[in-house]
Amino acid sequence: MSDAMSTDAVNDPMHEVLRRWQAAFDSHQADVMADLFTPDALFQGFGPETLSGRDAVRGYYEAVPDYRRAHLGEVHGYRIGEHVAGGFADVTFRDPTGWEAPVHLSLVLQHEGGGWRIRQYHVSRIVADH
Repeated sequence: MSDAMSTDAVNDPMHEVLRRWQAAFDSHQADVMADLFTPDALFQGFGPETLSGRDAVRGYYEAVPDYRRAHLGEVHGYRIGEHVAGGFADVTFRDPTGWEAPVHLSLVLQHEGGGWRIRQYHVSRIVADH
């Protein structure tokens, strides 16, 4: 890990949380993914419904094909006091079949239990104009 990345994680929890999220996503670890969220997290993925809680998040990620990967682009974060942070990231989900979905990911983070967890997760798919 470079010094710049270490500094980002300290000053901007988005970088730290998204690195852990990407590692768990890419290795298809649904339990680890669920643990990144608060117990009462709100989650809006690709599906039409908003999910709530770790069990729902775990179920969502269990259904994701294990060959799918997340590629992080730009990350922008902010903090509000000691216990709340958030931001946006560009993420492209890809798999070997050629499927690709670029998205804007927005997160609200909450500091609890000695670490940062995702309190709110929202994906907005980027659709190119034709």
